[in-house]
Amino acid sequence: MGTEIERKYLVVGDAWRALGQGMTFRQGYLSTVKERTVRVRVVGDVGTLTIKGLTVGTTRAEYEYPIPVDDANQMLDTLCEEPVIDKTRFIVEHDGMTWEIDEFDGANAGLIVAEVELDSEDQTIELPEWIGDEVSHDPRYFNANLIAHPYTEW
Repeated sequence: MGTEIERKYLVVGDAWRALGQGMTFRQGYLSTVKERTVRVRVVGDVGTLTIKGLTVGTTRAEYEYPIPVDDANQMLDTLCEEPVIDKTRFIVEHDGMTWEIDEFDGANAGLIVAEVELDSEDQTIELPEWIGDEVSHDPRYFNANLIAHPYTEW
């Protein structure tokens, strides 16, 4: 079984923008029940299907599989819950850690969050200067919840 241990933070300022190039993501959800989410994602010409289990602390089961990009786009257009999430992801290295910074568009415009994957829940990390409040345990910031309650409606 695959597992994911990650912490999520709000991003402050613009200093991070000079540190990485962005990739456009389009993703949607076939299931958003809290016990499991099923996500379809397209990045460039690559499609993936991801199944995630219930989050306990900052850990959850995760399985990810490549799928044909045409199938992924069709699922996003016809099967996924609305609104589909559009965002640009920036990969930034800091103190030996890889940070994923997501800048959301569309119904979630204005939201910028950073995630870092850990080896253990108690791992100590050095936070970059552009990291704000931690939101790891705030379900409003889960991508699957941004469909039912988009950031622009908060």
